[in-house]
Amino acid sequence: MRRTTRLAAVAAAGAALSVLAAGPASAGDPTVTDPRVVAHFDFAAGQQAENIALEPDGSADVTWAFAHQVARVAKDGTTEVIATLPDVPGGSTPVGGPAATGIARGKDGTLYVNYVTNTAETGVWRIRPGGEPEQIGFFPTNAFPNGLALDEECGTLYTPDTTLGVVWSLPVAGGEPTAWATGTELRPTAEIPFGANGVKVHNGAVWVTNTAKGTLLRIPVGPEPDRAAGPIETKATGLPFIDDFAFTGHGDTVLAALIADDKVELVRPDGTHKTVLTKADGLDGPTSVAVHAKKVYVNSAAFFTQTDPDPNLLLATISKNKL
Repeated sequence: MRRTTRLAAVAAAGAALSVLAAGPASAGDPTVTDPRVVAHFDFAAGQQAENIALEPDGSADVTWAFAHQVARVAKDGTTEVIATLPDVPGGSTPVGGPAATGIARGKDGTLYVNYVTNTAETGVWRIRPGGEPEQIGFFPTNAFPNGLALDEECGTLYTPDTTLGVVWSLPVAGGEPTAWATGTELRPTAEIPFGANGVKVHNGAVWVTNTAKGTLLRIPVGPEPDRAAGPIETKATGLPFIDDFAFTGHGDTVLAALIADDKVELVRPDGTHKTVLTKADGLDGPTSVAVHAKKVYVNSAAFFTQTDPDPNLLLATISKNKL
C-alpha cells in the first residue's frame, strides 16, 4: 500500500477521537501572526519535513523522512542538504520505507537523528559539524523511535516509540537504550497504530504526545542518580492526531501540530486549547513545531495529500507568552 494511502486510512480512523476541548480565549494567550511559507520541498524526492531543530542564528535543521536526509533552511528559505543517512535495502516501517524522524541539537552543534528501518540501523545517529552520520544508539529492529529530545544537563536523549508505546532513554555517548517510561498512556490503539510520538524536556519533566489517543502527557524526572520516570500525567486531551510540539516560553503553554487536521493548536496549562494556524495559512500535514526569538517554525510533510502535495516550512511571529 502506498504510504499516503496507508496514512490517509489511519487518519480517517482518527476522526473518531474526542471533540476538541477548545476553551475561551485567555488574556494570557500568546498570539501567532504573519504566517508565511518560506521554503517548499520536493514530495516526489521524499522530502517530507518530519522534525526540526534550530540553530542559534534561526536556521532550521529539518529531517526529510523518506529522503533520509537532514536539510538546513535559512530564514529566507535558502536550503542545503547537510547530511544523508545510509541507504538500507529492504528496510521498512509502518509508514513505508526507512524514515528519518526526530532530531535534536547539542550546544556544540552536534545533531542527533532517529532513523527507523526495521533493521540493525534503527536507532540514533550522530552528526558532528562537518562530519558524516554515525550510529550511536542501537535499538530493537521493531522499534519506531519518533520524536527526539536532548537533556544536556544529564547527558541523556529521550525518544518516544510510536509502535511499542514506551519512552526510551539513551546516554548521549551512545549504546543500547533503556525503556525509561512505560504505561497504557503511551501505547497506540487497535484503531490507530501510532502511539507515543513527540517529545520535549521542560521544567523537570519529559513531555510526550500520544497520536492515537490525542493527548499531551507529562512525565516527571526523578532525582539523581537514577532520574527515574515518575507517574504519567495527562495534561491535555481532545487533540486528534497530535504529532510534535513546542513550548512557547518558560511556562507550560504549548503549540502542537495536528497532522491530520492541518492545524496548529495553542494548548494552555489548564488543558484547554484553540486553533492558531490552519491549512489556509499553508499547513499541509504539519508534523512539528519550534519556537525561537518570537518566531514559530512549523514543518509540513504532506503525508495525507493526494494531489498537489506541498511539504514545506512555515514561519510566523509569536507575541510574548504570559502563561
